Amino acid sequence: MELTGTHTVDAGPDKVWSLLMNTEALARITPGISRLEATGEKTFKAISNVKIGPVSGSFAGDLEMVDIIPNKGFRLMVTQNSKIGNVAAEVGIKLSEPEPGKTEISFDGLAKLSGLLARTGNRVLSGVASTLTKQFFQALEAEIKNS
Repeated sequence: MELTGTHTVDAGPDKVWSLLMNTEALARITPGISRLEATGEKTFKAISNVKIGPVSGSFAGDLEMVDIIPNKGFRLMVTQNSKIGNVAAEVGIKLSEPEPGKTEISFDGLAKLSGLLARTGNRVLSGVASTLTKQFFQALEAEIKNS
């Protein structure tokens, strides 16, 4: 499943970068995350609860940020496992400043699904991915306003 999109927020890249690199802030703004624990400088254990159409599950696994260019971007490597299936994803995150005080966040990647998740259907999964993405950006905007 492809994961692509862009979103612009009212904050400079340094502010957005700071939030994306803050474990506590990232846990607050990422939909479904119930626990995010640093295991290394840029590696994490994550537990999340996600509802996908009629199916819901608790996922546990690892996140790693690689190819980090401060205030510009990174690649996020994700492996999450649950009783309803597994997810392996690689997503590139890029920050740009289209005008002073604004940051465009673009993401482009691929998620490979297995188990019941893979059988759920792309239309349902695409809708869920879109909803989770919107929730993430709404939470990011709220975090920016509150910090």
